[in-house]
Amino acid sequence: MTERYGPWDRVYDLFRHWQRDGTWARTVTRLQAEADAKGLITWDVNADSTVCRVQQHAAGARRKRAADPGGRLPAA
Repeated sequence: MTERYGPWDRVYDLFRHWQRDGTWARTVTRLQAEADAKGLITWDVNADSTVCRVQQHAAGARRKRAADPGGRLPAA
């Protein structure tokens, strides 16, 4: 962030304020409408159906094998 905008936390606070009161949404909507009217935006739809599956052990699933009284797991 350049110095002319001030400290980053002040910029963030201002952004959050605008986001909460709707100023940010109105600004983005207006800029999009103006750009669309000038033909600067192409409205392509792109759907991403990526699925990422993880093996149960990698996902942190609990093991079904019980520990022996010494606290060790039996060998697989």
